[in-house]
Amino acid sequence: MSRKAIDELKRRIPLLDYLQAHDWRPVRRLSGGRCMGLCPLHNDHKPSLLVDPNKNLFYCYGCGRGGDLIRFAELYHQLKFPQTLELLRQWCQLTPLLPATAGFYRVQLHRHSDAVAYLHQRGLRSPELIEHMQIGYAPGGCLRAWLMELGYPLSVLCQAGLVSGIGYDTYMHRIVFPLEGNLYGRSISASAPPHRFLPGTKGGLYSWEQVRQYPEVILVEGLFDYAVLWQAGFRNVTCSMGNHLNSYQFRQLCDGVRTVYLTFDADSNGCGQQVAERLAGRLREHGLNARRVSLPDGHDPNSFFVQGSDAQQFQRLLEAARP
Repeated sequence: MSRKAIDELKRRIPLLDYLQAHDWRPVRRLSGGRCMGLCPLHNDHKPSLLVDPNKNLFYCYGCGRGGDLIRFAELYHQLKFPQTLELLRQWCQLTPLLPATAGFYRVQLHRHSDAVAYLHQRGLRSPELIEHMQIGYAPGGCLRAWLMELGYPLSVLCQAGLVSGIGYDTYMHRIVFPLEGNLYGRSISASAPPHRFLPGTKGGLYSWEQVRQYPEVILVEGLFDYAVLWQAGFRNVTCSMGNHLNSYQFRQLCDGVRTVYLTFDADSNGCGQQVAERLAGRLREHGLNARRVSLPDGHDPNSFFVQGSDAQQFQRLLEAARP
């Protein structure tokens, strides 16, 4: 790769964007647009990584390493220079790949009546909701050919996890929700594993930028839980895609003073409520008001609405929530 091509590669991938795509978040903002955060190159306990987005450079005051985007990728992925360039070149291609895939799946949704029927079965009927969440459907057997017609190499599709090693679409007969740097697919067939993500992180809290403004936030486990609450008018709801938050999601919840209503599944074994109790304790340690919402036994928010409950009944559950 020529020097000109390398410079163009670095121009197309801002260092800060690359860091944030790998779950790095700034902890402190400095003058001139610079920021500090924990260094992912060593076991860092206090923010020691300085990032200068204007110069596209980094330096760690803890481990003493620094440089540009390519140097960071070399160290982070433990690759040699030529392999790092190839990785970044493919990453450039992956960046617009997921939005293109999500758009393709959105078109497919209303072409398949079984997918629409599944959404109705799960209580999702509002066109406004489907547009808001950009819900799509992966029928299988057609994505690979369409993306390759657009010019994406098969190797890139395999690297992204959209196509299997033997060349088949990974997502088949699944309702698809676009996430931050990922796609979640929920099978509409009982014979397949219900949940599927692409390789990599599941990202942050769902729709957090729209939710963080609220002084009270409802946290649910699943995207179908989120969907029925949003459809019922609760616009202060977010989703962690499982009851175990990653470190990024936990930091998001703690980025301001707020009340968090933990609305986890009322499992028969009590697992959801036990996790909620532990999470409530952690949130209170960070100065938040955490309250646990008790759903009827065996229910999650989605089934609560599907069985015929309404927004007023859910509001009463919020008012009865306990610390």
